[in-house]
Order: sequence, then structure tokens, then C-alpha cells
Amino acid sequence: MSCPVVLVTGGAQRLGSVIARAFGEAGWHVVIHYRSSGDAARQLAATLPSAETVQCDLADGDAAVKMVQDLAARLPDWRVLVNNTAVFASDDVTKLDPATNERVMQINARTPTMMAQAFLAHAQAYGGRRVINITDQKLENPNPDFFSYTMSKHALASTIPMLAQLKSDAGAAEPDDRVYGIAPGAILASHDQTEEETEVSHRLNLLQRRTGADEIAQAALFLAEGWLATGHTLFIDSGQHLLSQKRDIIYLARQGETA
Repeated sequence: MSCPVVLVTGGAQRLGSVIARAFGEAGWHVVIHYRSSGDAARQLAATLPSAETVQCDLADGDAAVKMVQDLAARLPDWRVLVNNTAVFASDDVTKLDPATNERVMQINARTPTMMAQAFLAHAQAYGGRRVINITDQKLENPNPDFFSYTMSKHALASTIPMLAQLKSDAGAAEPDDRVYGIAPGAILASHDQTEEETEVSHRLNLLQRRTGADEIAQAALFLAEGWLATGHTLFIDSGQHLLSQKRDIIYLARQGETA
């Protein structure tokens, strides 16, 4: 295998598939992770110059670590891990639902952190390894909706500067490794939105425009090159994180708020 490798979790559908396609078209070998969307993953892989698929339920952190270790053992130039998979479950700040919180925290925060640690410990790459965690603009613009989801993204974001200081066995930070975050705004229709609601809600930002999934993919490609200092997060959200929105934009749009 002569081209560099990227693993995109949740790479079969939605934002993950856009990221996977961008890497594939840029000359990367793409490992498309999926849980239950095997058909979509295989169909996407068939359209890319170099790709394969891998199945794993990220609710099982140990299985996810084993997946990383198995890939690291056979991929000669695995440079990038994109932790994209996320559960966007509805709950709010009034009462924590333990079952929802446990699942969301595991899939959105604990498992990607375990995968990043395993990747940085085992993957072989020319020119260093890159972890790219997909977080959310809610890091800077939180609201009480989707409480466990937002909690999990804050937890994942907190690992970025810490993992960026990860020490090798020799006691020194690996100089060529980078750990990054991408914090998107509203990109695709989510939860129970109609397309009409999406068109309104996704313009509730400073630029009053819809942020494209391709913008997230291009940001991931930029970070894959490692030009940015490690430990940093890019906000790709048309300025949404600079606002103070008291509810999720799904509900702001339904309440008649405009940009």
C-alpha cells in the first residue's frame, strides 16, 4: 500500500461519508468504519480509488481498541484517525437520564479517547500521526438541550490538549504527532427536523449562511497535514460559537427566531 491511510469512524453516512470521500479523492486509502450501515459503507468504498470497511460497535470500548490494534498491525502508513461517530440523543438539563448519559458518554467521549490512545501507541506512520476529534460549536455556545450530548462533547474536547502532551516511553513528547479538534456548527438535518426547519435553523449564525459538510472535510484534510500546532480546535460554523443561544437551533427555528 503506497498511499497514506485514514480511519473515519461513522464514515458510511452523513458527515462521515463526506469526510471519507474527501480523503479518498485526495489520494488516501480510506478505512470506513460502521456499526450497522454495512451496505452504505461498502457502496461508498466501491466508489473510492482505495478503500476498505471495518465493523465495530463503539459502545464497546474494548472492541474498539482491538479494532485499532488490529489495523495498526497491518497498515504500513496509518497517519490519521478521525473520531466522527456520535450519538445525538435528546435529553435536557432538568434531569439526567442515566441510561442515555451512559451510552452517549461512552460512544462520544470514552471510546474515541481510548481509540486515540491506542492509535498513538501502535500505529506506524511516516511523518507522524494525527488524531482529529469532531466536537461541536456548543463548546463555546452551550444551551440546556441535548444535555448528555453536549456534556460528552465537552469531555472529548478536554482530552485534546492533554493527548497533545502525550509522552513516549522515553519521556519526551512525540514531535511529529498532532491531536486536533474540529467543532462544527449545524451541518445536516438532525434529530426530527424537516428540511424547511433545517434551512431556517442552519442560518442562525453570524454569517447567516449554511455551513457545508465539504467545509468540515476540507478542514480535516488541512489538519491531516499537521501544519497547525498540536492541541488546537478549528471552529467551522459560520460564527455560531460566537453567539449566545439559549436553546438548540432546532427549537429556536420552531419558535420563529431568525438570523
